[in-house]
Amino acid sequence: MAKKEEVAKQAVELMSNQKNIRNLGIVAHIDHGKTTLSDNLIASSGVISEELAGKQCFMDSYELEQERGITINASNISLVYNDPNGQKYLINLIDTPGHVDFGGDVIRAMRAVDGVVVVVDVVEGVMPQTETVIRQALREYVKPVLFLNKVDRLVNELKVTPDEMQKRFVEVINEVNTVITKYCPEEFKGRWNVSVQDGSVAFGSGYNNWALSFDSIKELGITFKDVYDMCKAGDQKGLSKKTPISKVLLDVVIKQLPSPLTAQAYRIPHIWGGDLDGIYGKSMLACDQKGPVAMMVTKLIHDIHAGDVATGRIYSGSIKKGTDVYLASSQKYIKVQQVALYMGPERVLVDEISAGNIAAIIGAKDTYAGETIAEEPIKEFESFMSKAEPVITMSVEPKNPKDLPKLIEVLKQLVKEDPNVRTDLNQTTGEILISGMGELHLEIVQYRISHDNGVEITVSPPIVVYQETIQKTSPIIEAKTPNRHNKFKLIVEPMTPEFYEKVMDTKITGKIRDGKDDEKIQKLIGIGMSRDLAKGVWALNNGCMLINRTRGIIQLLEVKELLVQAFNETTDKGPLAGEKVVGMFVYIDDATLHEDAIHRGPAQVLPAINRGLYCAMLQSAPVIYEPKQKLYLSIPGEYLGAMTKELQNRRARLENIKSQGEETTITGIAPVKELIGFSQASRSVTQGKVIWTAEYAGYEMLPRELQSRVVTEIRTRKGMEPQPKDASYYVD
Repeated sequence: MAKKEEVAKQAVELMSNQKNIRNLGIVAHIDHGKTTLSDNLIASSGVISEELAGKQCFMDSYELEQERGITINASNISLVYNDPNGQKYLINLIDTPGHVDFGGDVIRAMRAVDGVVVVVDVVEGVMPQTETVIRQALREYVKPVLFLNKVDRLVNELKVTPDEMQKRFVEVINEVNTVITKYCPEEFKGRWNVSVQDGSVAFGSGYNNWALSFDSIKELGITFKDVYDMCKAGDQKGLSKKTPISKVLLDVVIKQLPSPLTAQAYRIPHIWGGDLDGIYGKSMLACDQKGPVAMMVTKLIHDIHAGDVATGRIYSGSIKKGTDVYLASSQKYIKVQQVALYMGPERVLVDEISAGNIAAIIGAKDTYAGETIAEEPIKEFESFMSKAEPVITMSVEPKNPKDLPKLIEVLKQLVKEDPNVRTDLNQTTGEILISGMGELHLEIVQYRISHDNGVEITVSPPIVVYQETIQKTSPIIEAKTPNRHNKFKLIVEPMTPEFYEKVMDTKITGKIRDGKDDEKIQKLIGIGMSRDLAKGVWALNNGCMLINRTRGIIQLLEVKELLVQAFNETTDKGPLAGEKVVGMFVYIDDATLHEDAIHRGPAQVLPAINRGLYCAMLQSAPVIYEPKQKLYLSIPGEYLGAMTKELQNRRARLENIKSQGEETTITGIAPVKELIGFSQASRSVTQGKVIWTAEYAGYEMLPRELQSRVVTEIRTRKGMEPQPKDASYYVD
């Protein structure tokens, strides 16, 4: 078995030959065989033995991954592959999680790669998370190929005939192509669909180490009938010797997926919004190893010995140890202490890593996942393309009050590592609130706090994250400052759902600077706003817009910062239940301001705008929106009635029920709140024979009959009065 250092040494030698580099992700629904497949590819480089490939789960090195048998963290490794023609290829591989709660890791990994192998269990077919990961890849302009896994199950479990086996292949390939066609970038529609004939589809068994593709069938003369007969005879070991999975799949990867030289030419315009004709733009488009350094951090971990380790894709130039680099968001320089290649759970130090590769920077203090690293200040890379929001929260406090400072430091580190974790200190109750993508996500966060960092904590039951919005336009509200010297005329208006989606797609947030944010203004015009209205936008927060529609009031510009601050505070904590406000226009239609600045300071402007907006919202039919998740369940048919009843009791909306053999699949939409405890309940009604997953499905309005009760529950939990004040309370 080759040592990791030897593989790393060969990898360094191959880095300059960019045509022979493939940056590759393995993506799939949970339990469809990603890590098993990764084992086989790793074994081809000699990093692990071929006997253990498919069983070792080498990339699942985190203790909790081994304990639970699932992938939690995206893991990197660099491999060297010698093809039959004597060519050497460098494969930078990322094994990604399949559980929806860790979808953020998949999204961040997609930024680092140029192609993906989509793994599908051929028996189960395309599942909800399969569609999600394909969509995530295509949004990042990452090209897919397909591996149909667990073919032996068709023969040995479902007892299909050879013809039925081929028919099943066609069905799954068509399902995958339907998803690709739906989400594929316009310029690649039809070109990125997968097919057996063009060599972009392989099938086999990751666990039993064999695979076939169109090219290998021609090369080896093996037929579907041969595969069927050998599987039925239990001779899969013989199959793995005749047609080893690593060779077949890596040949597919090399022939079908692009090198960084090819990929960056079409990916850079979509993931970086800077000047493509400038020195950085030209260098990244050409993947120039001698150009200026440009890198995006896609993953950050904290190593107890090495400190912060930032992993990411280098799009231009070369990262060398001992050099200074600039952090675009943090606006500071740091020194690159060491550079390394990832070899699964370990890192191998190297002197330099060049453009087109994935590198680890050791000692990357003040870095976070999503940071742009360069030689000098440049336009940052686009934020990760995801609409998923944290939907569930837990309240934590240290068991020992002396651990509070350490807990706060640990939480800061967790947020740097995982942007899908949100933290907040409730000023009213003193609680520390942690929000995540689901119950499992929060369980892992809890484990990292207490086990990995040694801070014992007390945790509340899960709390659901709601949103507030309005349904109609308010009357004009005149908001007066406490000293009565200043007046603001305010109107709030709901956005249409379609326009709100477009606003969120722009990724614009925060204050818009007059005359300095023309790019943001152009984006707003691009989603349908008139030029005059777009130029009046002062700030965006949670998809809400603050718009100045006044003319010629000079003093208003002098209090702009305060108006933006009050707008942010109000839209972060709405009047109904102190939840985030979304999808709302806030117009400043007129203002009368005292000529002396001392009479229009923070103590005057902030409460006036806050109370005025609360009054306006309460007169605009405010409502609570609840988060939903899309459910997928697979159960024996005999439990359909009991499971349907359980789902209906949890306010689930069933969308499809399909039976195939003895298995029944159910898809539906359910409120996140009602899914708390569903895992145990579903096992109970099916005697443990259920497989289920859920994925983020956005927010929908809470049923009207539940609005008042839920508002009271949220307010009571937050220590507020049970019901919100009447609108008249907020203004005279």
